[in-house]
Amino acid sequence: MNLISGLLLIICVLVGVAFLTLLERKVLGYIQIRKGPNKVGFCGIPQPFCDAIKLFTKEQTYPIMSNYLSYYISPIISLFLALLIWMVYPYITNLFNFNLGLLFFLCCTSMGVYTVMIAGWASNSNYALLGGLRAVAQTISYEVSMALLLLSFVILIGGYNLMDFELYQQNIWFMMLSFPLMLCWLSSSLAETNRTPFDFAEGESELVSGFNVEYSSGGFALIFLAEYASILFMSMLFSVIFLGSNLFSLFFFLKLLFIAFTFIWVRGTLPRYRYDKLMYLAWKSYLPVSLNYLMFFIGLKILIMNMLL
Repeated sequence: MNLISGLLLIICVLVGVAFLTLLERKVLGYIQIRKGPNKVGFCGIPQPFCDAIKLFTKEQTYPIMSNYLSYYISPIISLFLALLIWMVYPYITNLFNFNLGLLFFLCCTSMGVYTVMIAGWASNSNYALLGGLRAVAQTISYEVSMALLLLSFVILIGGYNLMDFELYQQNIWFMMLSFPLMLCWLSSSLAETNRTPFDFAEGESELVSGFNVEYSSGGFALIFLAEYASILFMSMLFSVIFLGSNLFSLFFFLKLLFIAFTFIWVRGTLPRYRYDKLMYLAWKSYLPVSLNYLMFFIGLKILIMNMLL
């Protein structure tokens, strides 16, 4: 039963990713005052599946100087981690009931850095290596503030289980309680998933295409799928933590869709950030804010415990 449900979840995520790419292309099209994909089928709806077929049937090329095994396996592990992370999805049926769900999430996102680094290094290309190094520095920097932000809520709800967020947000959303943390979390999510305005790992202007410059056909498709699966997951996590997570309601999925749309909206609106400013933002802005909030939540918890006693 667990295996079937896991497979069902993965299939649903992959279909969601397919239509997220279509949504992105449509939204970016309308932002830039043009049509998105509209030739294939009705309003271009089957377009993502046509793209997938095209990518997976193209010839698989690899650089002759590359470290072949690492180069080949890296996108596969990347997609595997992006799908594995969905196991912390807070099932009401207790199918996969992770008591340490948030720790599992942090471990998986930390592992995701290695796949990008190995992809950049194994390609044996200067551009890919630079893209990989940037991605590693960026992800490690933002993981620190993300972990501290999560720790604030762990202290507040007294556990790592995502199911607890629903119980604690029945009367008031955490967004009302910690609006600055919500904004920090949103921009950290953008940095974690290598999205505009923090997509330095894939800076076309200076790195051609960044860490995935040598990948084509299936390898590129897998990296692409992994990136969009992590965007969907971050949107889901945002909805669970800040926007009240009643998973039985359609409203929850509308909120998830809106956050995913925000990722696309930001891409269509903001120019790329400067790299030193990105690091400055992580260490000089987000880290102090998250540490201060952590102290505030610890004090709040102690105060509540004393009042109850």
